[in-house]
Amino acid sequence: MVETATVYGREVLSGIMRFMRTQEDWSVFLEQRDLQTAPPSWLNEWQGDGIISRGSTDEMIEAAKRRNIPVVELNDRSEVDIAHVRSDDAQIGEMAARHLMERGFQHFGFCGFEHEAWSQRREEAFARMVQQEGCHCDSFNSPWMNLARPWEEDQQAISDWLQSLPKPCGIFTSNDLRGQHVLGVCSTLELTVPEEVAVIGVDNDELLCQFCQPPLSSVIPNAEAVGFLAAERLSRWMKGESHNETQQVVAPTGVATRLSSDVVAIDHPEVAAALAYIRQHACEGLTVDEVLQNVAVSRSTLERQLRRYLGRTPQQEIRNVQLKRVRELLVTTEMAAEQIAYRAGFDHPEYMHYVFKRDLGMTPGQYRQSVRGQDG
Repeated sequence: MVETATVYGREVLSGIMRFMRTQEDWSVFLEQRDLQTAPPSWLNEWQGDGIISRGSTDEMIEAAKRRNIPVVELNDRSEVDIAHVRSDDAQIGEMAARHLMERGFQHFGFCGFEHEAWSQRREEAFARMVQQEGCHCDSFNSPWMNLARPWEEDQQAISDWLQSLPKPCGIFTSNDLRGQHVLGVCSTLELTVPEEVAVIGVDNDELLCQFCQPPLSSVIPNAEAVGFLAAERLSRWMKGESHNETQQVVAPTGVATRLSSDVVAIDHPEVAAALAYIRQHACEGLTVDEVLQNVAVSRSTLERQLRRYLGRTPQQEIRNVQLKRVRELLVTTEMAAEQIAYRAGFDHPEYMHYVFKRDLGMTPGQYRQSVRGQDG
């Protein structure tokens, strides 16, 4: 009972399919559905072996319990007291905060949906993260499905909220759909993105993100791992293994950075230019001397200001950009380490391995396995 109408649901199904192909010979019922589609009525009398669901009702859960049918729940819209696997919304919020803070933003906003547990968890983690850095987060929430007011009114409310925020401002939206809402209002208000307002969403829905203008940056939840772990857990229970009604959360894999947040919010023009140059050329084997040759700033000023804004030296920032590229290629491609090292600007794969393990505490291979829902 997993929706096929969203990229998150389809990724969950991909994870279930991956488990099925390598571990099990299952006969599975699957229908086209959205997140609000009710379970079929016949499910209450069904004599099956197990259920994975993103849309359980109390009636369905009670019926499954009466027939001793194990249920793994993937619902993230409300809190449930049955076995549960979902994305780690706190880590998603924290990752979005780091993404915007790394770009030097000091003013932050969150735009989400009220009465949605997943949106609230992301908001709380994001706000907590920026507050730890001495900053403030302004929030706007309105209903999600079956909007209580016409879209035009909701759009005007978002517009009023955006205009009230200090600029430049980094905004985290609870998902990519909400990010599209915010970017649409920015266009109407003629707010420049990302210079005045930078935006990052969640789900990395490639089609939706590319439809946005400019293309939307997005936190990438590991929905495939959610599906894989749910199927793995259900398999154990159907084989008669004992279990506790526990919750399991899955960390996001990273951020897909696109033009909506590709900016550095620094009030020192020369330093901002140097940082932009680093992020543009770090994966080309860039050195600090080359940065200084191409940007009118002294070494001492660059060192001092980057430590002030980012807490890193110029060389550390170059390495930080390279490692982000390595992580992205590990998650999104099947490239070998040698190819990834070349694409990320490392002269030798061995040095990339050394730096990766030193800074992240695991090898590139272990990282690739961990974000795909396997044991490292």
